This record gives sequence, structure tokens and C-alpha cells, in this order.
Amino acid sequence: MRKIWHIISLIVLGACSVGPDYQQPDLWEEYKPSFASGEQILSDKKWYTIFNDEILNQIINHALQNSPDIKTAKSKLRQARYSLNIKKVAFWPMIDAGGAYNYAYAPKYNEFGDKSDYFKVGLDASWELDIWGGGRRQTESYWAQYQASINSLDDALLSLTAEIANNYILLRATQEQLRISKENLHLQQDILNTVRDKYKSGLADDTALNQAEFAVQTTKSLIPDLEYQESAYRGAIEILAGEMPDTVEILTQNTKNIVAKTFNFDLSKLSQFSFENVRYRPDVRAAENMLVSKNAEIGQAIAALFPNVNVSALLGWQGHLIKDLGKSENAAYGYNPIVNLPFLHWGQLTNQVKLSKEIKSEYFYAYQNALLMAAQEVKNAVTAVKKEYEKNSALQKSVNNMQKVLSSMKIKYKEGLVEFSDLLLAEQHLLSAQNNLAASRGAVYQHIVSFYKSVGGGYCAFNPRK
Repeated sequence: MRKIWHIISLIVLGACSVGPDYQQPDLWEEYKPSFASGEQILSDKKWYTIFNDEILNQIINHALQNSPDIKTAKSKLRQARYSLNIKKVAFWPMIDAGGAYNYAYAPKYNEFGDKSDYFKVGLDASWELDIWGGGRRQTESYWAQYQASINSLDDALLSLTAEIANNYILLRATQEQLRISKENLHLQQDILNTVRDKYKSGLADDTALNQAEFAVQTTKSLIPDLEYQESAYRGAIEILAGEMPDTVEILTQNTKNIVAKTFNFDLSKLSQFSFENVRYRPDVRAAENMLVSKNAEIGQAIAALFPNVNVSALLGWQGHLIKDLGKSENAAYGYNPIVNLPFLHWGQLTNQVKLSKEIKSEYFYAYQNALLMAAQEVKNAVTAVKKEYEKNSALQKSVNNMQKVLSSMKIKYKEGLVEFSDLLLAEQHLLSAQNNLAASRGAVYQHIVSFYKSVGGGYCAFNPRK
């Protein structure tokens, strides 16, 4: 038996892992866009706190603990960890303890029968030697899948944070537009009252009166849609936070609206991001870890082409009396090494290798696409932030100009120097400009959210392979 174990030890010591070792695809030179060679700009996962909105901070913190999506991602991570723990010991020696009792009665021709008792207790061991590294490749595959589950959890956290921030900004932008519409409605009511006074005194005709009433009713018609949008965005935030609609009271609090002013963002941050960081975004890392897993499965398939060695052994005691158990003279042991060599499988094993290689190619293309999409999202977000600030600046000037025009028009109309249609047109232009400015202010926030999400939101602040 000692010789057998010596042979097994030599085999194990000489064991190797067949199949290709993973090499990270070098797509840098081929896809390097015109980013600056900057450092990583983000290490804080609470990037949304730059908006200085305590309600937003509270909602996101609550959602990260209570969101069903996050709980699902955490459950998948635990499943991956348990699967890894199961698979990584599959090629370790397995030992089972057991006992057996057998009673037999065989009648004979005489009046006495032949009765017997048999007791057995001991250990049974089995071990499939991982000579060609198939087990190690399997463990490598499941380890990579476990890492991908970690990446997926990070991506879920980032996506949830960005989605809540985006809906919160849309909520605040809608509330700002609602405020503007109500203020303009009040202004239009004042104009309508002025026209009515002129109409009663014969200084205005039916056309002017109808135009004034039309303006009032048109603005009134905007309010129900805005109120519906406000309710819809609030409900979306509550669902994302893992709560039933109309249950998050802080969303109904009258607080300072961050969209009432344009956010002052440091645009220099947009040029501090390097392409290298794109590779470590959570979704890109998840795609790469799945590629690692599929690469390891090739080695697992190749290992199946070679002979495998199984060793089984037992050690225990047996006897006809229970008191015989434990006595050296009743000791029982044995071992049974078995070698299996694949001989005729009709191409099944070789086709499995080809299939594994083709699956790896599929996941390589998926990783490549994830990398390209991430780079494009960063480029789009950077451009969107810059261009929205240019648009916002122009809209702010247009609102200022129209406010001056309308103020002058109101005085001139009361003095009879301009037609009512001119006053009405100026008021409508101001309402449109104010709504456009509010939407642009919200868009600035949204594009900044998209930028932080595109660069990983603090979840790619390290290189997991260094």
C-alpha cells in the first residue's frame, strides 16, 4: 500500500493544468480614445452628495438597504459564493463514516435454523486525482463567476443610485416648471383683469378679451400634466427605494429646489478621466470575469481527454458480535486504484473542447462590446455636460431679456402704447423661456449623473488584477 501512495504522490506532484492560461485582452492601442492621461477622478461611491441635497442623500441611503434589486443582487452573490465553495473541493479526497448491521436467518432441514449477525463500522474514502488540472480549471471558472457576481452587485448599486438621482432631478424639474406655470397663471390673471377693465370702459375689444382668457386657460391646461408627472416621478423613486407609493413622506416636504438654480460644476473634472479607468467599470469587469470563466472551461474540457485516476479505500472493523468492533484482529481495510482512459466517444470530448473555445469567443466579443460601449458613454456624457452648460447660459440670457421686455410691455399696454397681442406674445415667450431654462437646469444635473455613472461612480477606483 505504501508503494501505491508513493506513486500517487509523485503523480500529484507532477500534475499540471492543461488549457490556456488567461491573458487580459490588450485593446488599449486599438480603442484608445482621445481622453487625457489623468488619474482616476472618483473614489467616493457617494458622488451624489456633491448636489448638497439632504433629501436625495437620505433616499439613496435608504434604497441601498431596502431595494429589492439590491437584495436580489446580494442573493446572487451569496449563491455564487456557495457554488464556489462546493466546486473548489470537488477534487479533494472525500471521506464518509458509516456503519452497518445485517441479520440473516436460513432454515435448515432440522428444527434449528442457521442464524447470523454481522456488524461493520469504518471509514470509506474516495479521491479523483486532479492530474491534468481539470478540477483546478473548474475552480478557476467558478472563482471568476464569483468575482463577476461581485461586479454585478457593484453595478446594481451604481445603477440604482444613478436611477434614483435621475428621477429625483426630474421630480424637482417638474416641480420648478409647475411653480413657473402657477406664477405665470397668476400674472395672466392680472392681465386678464386689466383687459376686462379696459373692455368695460370701451378701451379694449372682444378680441383682446378672448385672447387674454385663452392665455389663462392654456396655462391652466399645463398644470394637470405637470402634477401627474410630479406624482409619477415621486412614485418611481419610492418603488426604487423599496417602498409603496405615497409612503416616503420626505418627498412631500417643501424644501429648497436644487433645480431652481443652475448647478455649479467643476468642468475641469471632465478632462481628468483616462481610458484605462473604463476597463474597471463594474459592468466591464463583470464581462471580463465571465471571459476568464469561459477561458478556464477550455482547460476543463481538454483535461477530460486524458486518463483519470480514482482511488477508493476503506478502513474499519467487522465481526459477528458488536464487541468485536475495535479489536485489531477484526480490522478490515482495502484500497482500489482505478485508471480510466477515454477510448471511443465518437468525437464527443473533442467537440466539447471546440464548443468551449467558441463560447469563449462569444464572451470575448461581449467584453469587447462592453468596453466600447463604456468608452462611448463617457464621451457622450462629457460632451452632453459641456453642451448643456452652453445651452443653459443662452437660455438664462433669454429669460432675463424677456422679463425686461414683458415688464416694459405691461407699462406700455396700460398706457395704450402697444396692442394687447404684443403683450400676450411677450408673456408667452417668457413662459416658454422659463420652462426651457428649468428643463435645462434639470438636464445639467442629469448629464452630470450620467457622467458619474459612465465613469463607474466610485466602484472602479482600483485595478482588481494588480
